[in-house]
Amino acid sequence: MTSTSGVIRRLVGVYHADGGLRGELTYLLGKVRGTTSCALCDVTHHALGRKREWRDLLSRLGVPVDLVHLNERTPEVRAASEGRTPCVLAVTDGGLVLLLGPDELAALDGSVTGFAETVRAAATLAGLRWDAVG
Repeated sequence: MTSTSGVIRRLVGVYHADGGLRGELTYLLGKVRGTTSCALCDVTHHALGRKREWRDLLSRLGVPVDLVHLNERTPEVRAASEGRTPCVLAVTDGGLVLLLGPDELAALDGSVTGFAETVRAAATLAGLRWDAVG
């Protein structure tokens, strides 16, 4: 029997901001003032909403991607991401694995292409493989 603990079933991206109207407005105000940032937001969004490149990437990744805000995390995601947001976690049968933390995401400078390359490299480095079924 083949172990599936090293298979990525989905990705969870955790924004460094709360969701909801108040959270979004607080983030926007902080972004304008230069007091708040979220490198994952910079990858997935531009000023007018979701980036087309991001939407296109989602269909090519091979696994579902859930994006959540700080106040939307499950207890399991909260435990894996606390103090390390924004971040991207791999969901495997063996649990959650941190693939990209704040520094790795910041280094992407908002690049969707860079995200795709970096998340795949991080998965390989962690000994994970993509779910062939998707």
